[in-house]
Amino acid sequence: MAHREFKQQIYAEFARIGSALGSARRLELLDLLAQGPRHVEALAIESEMSVANVSQHLQVLRQARLVEAEREGARALYRLADKHVLELWLTLRSVAEERLAELGQLRREVTNSDDESLVSRDDLEALIRERNAVLIDTRPAREYDHGHLPEAISMPIDELPQRLDELPRDRTIIAYCRGDYCLFADEAVALLRDEGFQAHRLEGGWPEWWAEGRAVAGEATG
Repeated sequence: MAHREFKQQIYAEFARIGSALGSARRLELLDLLAQGPRHVEALAIESEMSVANVSQHLQVLRQARLVEAEREGARALYRLADKHVLELWLTLRSVAEERLAELGQLRREVTNSDDESLVSRDDLEALIRERNAVLIDTRPAREYDHGHLPEAISMPIDELPQRLDELPRDRTIIAYCRGDYCLFADEAVALLRDEGFQAHRLEGGWPEWWAEGRAVAGEATG
């Protein structure tokens, strides 16, 4: 194979990944699958797309080997192909954060959280170890079951108002969710503070924690 032909072929293969990532809706699907496996119907509901559109986007991602599917009866269960896909998504996001000031502006417009109110992932491990904080996972229960941070209590955001009496008022409550661009944890912190709790949001969320190779609990440990 000639040098130029070799170059053309390898860059064409690289472009398959870039092309698959070149859709806002497909990136949203990857972000949802980072929380755990999903059926097409569940992805359609959460992304507010039709089942047909979700299926088409998933086929593009599957052809690029970014997602995999297994049959469960008459339905297909989709998941990220492996942890490298999660790392790719987080790296893409990190580059965008560094290069695009619009991302920071958008987040500031929809949340009250700031850097000083965030608890770092390193600090969280010490707080939990010393029993100085309670950690709550505000994602849906199925995502918690797939994988969650050790010591975390499942407390989905839609259940939180009815379960406040389960939380101690003499310890800091730290909330986390799907990651930096998920608002569940921000909503939880706002509610908890209104109710007199000392509450903070964890920096990042499940995907960032898992990608860093930290200890996890749930099905994802397998």
